[in-house]
Amino acid sequence: MPAARSFDTQHLPIGVREAVWTGDDLAHQNHPTIPTGFDSLDASLPGGGWPTRSLTEVLSPQAPLCEWSLLGGCIPSLMEGDGQILLVSPPLPPHAGGLAQRGVHPDRLVWIRAKAPADRLWITEQLVKSNPRGAVMAWLPQARADQIRRLQVHAQSCQSPVFLFRPTGAQREASPAPLRLLASLGSGWNIHVQILKRRGTPCTDALELESIPPQLRKVLPPRLLRSTSFSFSREEAPDARDLGRTATIQHPQRILHPH
Repeated sequence: MPAARSFDTQHLPIGVREAVWTGDDLAHQNHPTIPTGFDSLDASLPGGGWPTRSLTEVLSPQAPLCEWSLLGGCIPSLMEGDGQILLVSPPLPPHAGGLAQRGVHPDRLVWIRAKAPADRLWITEQLVKSNPRGAVMAWLPQARADQIRRLQVHAQSCQSPVFLFRPTGAQREASPAPLRLLASLGSGWNIHVQILKRRGTPCTDALELESIPPQLRKVLPPRLLRSTSFSFSREEAPDARDLGRTATIQHPQRILHPH
């Protein structure tokens, strides 16, 4: 059987060439993307960042630790203008002091608590349909494939990124989300990320992403920036005054409860 010949799109008219996707490339992204804050991750995602008008599903065994490490690099840009970070039922209360180190201002954080899975799903749908500025982050561990498919339909009209967080056990289930990642804590400040699903060619290489909060990077000594241990000696401990006044804030200012 003769070997297959490669197809050179350079011989096509420019209008046709731009519309052609070859199977060995990442798929084209027709909508704006948000840089993730990690160059290697951007290079592995269609469009070079987190997609808008689409769902991103993140699976993690250590909720809610990996979520903020993974998304911390993009949050400042999402809050430009009047952007807000809308949280639906995170497993633990958001700690505004820690989030401040990643550039999350408490007055831009909206925390919505709902216990029943049906309430969580309904709230997430309403937020996505409202087309908010910023980002929607929803923890939906019990969502079914048909429910995620409905969210994906709504997300296609949402100009902000929509993130769904689910446990690693959901990896065995099919998902309509166009982008699906598995994130876990790595050594030191790193997070380990595997792209399970993306538009275009499969991604076989896992990524190690360094996720040191920018404010901490300014005050940590070089040894602790490289170390896998986070114990401080008295001389090395950063002064709380250097970490920002918001470090004393324990909870976001707005907490919403469904009726």
